[in-house]
Amino acid sequence: MCNLYRMRASTQEIGQLFGAKATEGLNAAGEIYPGYPGLVVAEGEVRQMTWGLPLILTGKQGQKLKPKPVNNAREDKLHTPFWRDSFARRRCLIPVSEWAEAEGEKGRMTRTWYAMPDVETFAVGGLWRPTAEWGNAYAMVMVDGCEQMADVHDRMPVLLRRESWEQWTQGTPEEAFALCRVWDGGLVVDRTAERWAKTR
Repeated sequence: MCNLYRMRASTQEIGQLFGAKATEGLNAAGEIYPGYPGLVVAEGEVRQMTWGLPLILTGKQGQKLKPKPVNNAREDKLHTPFWRDSFARRRCLIPVSEWAEAEGEKGRMTRTWYAMPDVETFAVGGLWRPTAEWGNAYAMVMVDGCEQMADVHDRMPVLLRRESWEQWTQGTPEEAFALCRVWDGGLVVDRTAERWAKTR
């Protein structure tokens, strides 16, 4: 599952690429982690939202704990209560330059980065909803990993080709769900010596 990605394009560049209204003053770091702000394209606008929908947990004494960001939605869970309404009514495009997976033995894991060939910015299928805890929040939709990812992870984001963007955002839930499939194109893979866990 994706817990880290990069976005190098500016807000204005994202707006131009996705044909969306881009408001000045939106902020997101170059590396985006769960619980932190990122940029998405929703309802024709570039918007800043928190990556991860809040999951409210209960402690041993019944007390409410700090919400946990659930940043990935498996495609086989999209029809469950936690995701159903957002997938049906509020799908978005998540601009991404590349995403990372942890590779190696525990305690010594490094970052392996994945990107689409020949494009600086691509779209990942997402969904969003307003939350009382963090304002608007979004999640990436995940499917089975393709062959190029098999030795690192068995899941990956839904990658959307340009001609599928409108089907994802404007189509029926059934039409959007048809795009939740194993990626059949190539990937650029960059195995690095960067430690997975480092100071944010």
